[in-house]
Amino acid sequence: MRVRTTTMTTAASSNPLAGLFQRRGNASGSEEKRATLKRELKNSIAGTVRPRASEPRSLGARAVDFPWTLIIRSLTHSPTHPLTHSPTHPPTHPQGRGVRCTEAEKQSIDAIARQLERLNPTKDSDVLGPALSARWLLEYTTSASILGTARPFFLRANGPIYQTIRAEKLEARNQETWPFFSAVEATLTPLSKRKVAVQFQTFYIFSLLPIKAPPTARGELEITYLDDDLRISRGDKGNLFVLSR
Repeated sequence: MRVRTTTMTTAASSNPLAGLFQRRGNASGSEEKRATLKRELKNSIAGTVRPRASEPRSLGARAVDFPWTLIIRSLTHSPTHPLTHSPTHPPTHPQGRGVRCTEAEKQSIDAIARQLERLNPTKDSDVLGPALSARWLLEYTTSASILGTARPFFLRANGPIYQTIRAEKLEARNQETWPFFSAVEATLTPLSKRKVAVQFQTFYIFSLLPIKAPPTARGELEITYLDDDLRISRGDKGNLFVLSR
């Protein structure tokens, strides 16, 4: 049996077609694994959405009928965004994004993200190019400053949060929507194929009033996973960011 196995292995390795089919099979398996993990990640994030302890579920359910809610949705809705029209991409809850995650939920989401990062299809590529340039929707983060966990719920961003990256110009813009429509613009400096230094330049209140950012408003960001519709990034303070387009 040992001789037969060796002979078969040698024959397969000397056959270019056999090697090609094996590589295709491995690639197909990785794609299936990535698709499964992406579903698990989105489901895990969706599972962390829960109403405030003081908010009756019936009120949350009825809120969609309020006229002002419909107006907000019309202003922030993107009909071409995969999360707004595909049954496999449920929309992010306004008070989701990880703001009410338990530690166990954070660890579970982080574990799935790390599995995806090991299967990153662009890990050997320079991601600071056209593939990164897009308007990204923030699905989940552990960043307390973005989630506004230190602020009352009515002072937090209750609408979608977007990050627009123009990699060719090394520029980025973070944009909140309802209720304050705050924004911040930043310049990017490449540190490696997957990592950039972020220098915030200008903050905008209500997207109108500009405030120059101090030189200390800076950080670093590493793109640890990137494909056609999902990006995972990690900041220099250990925060996790999951975005989609």
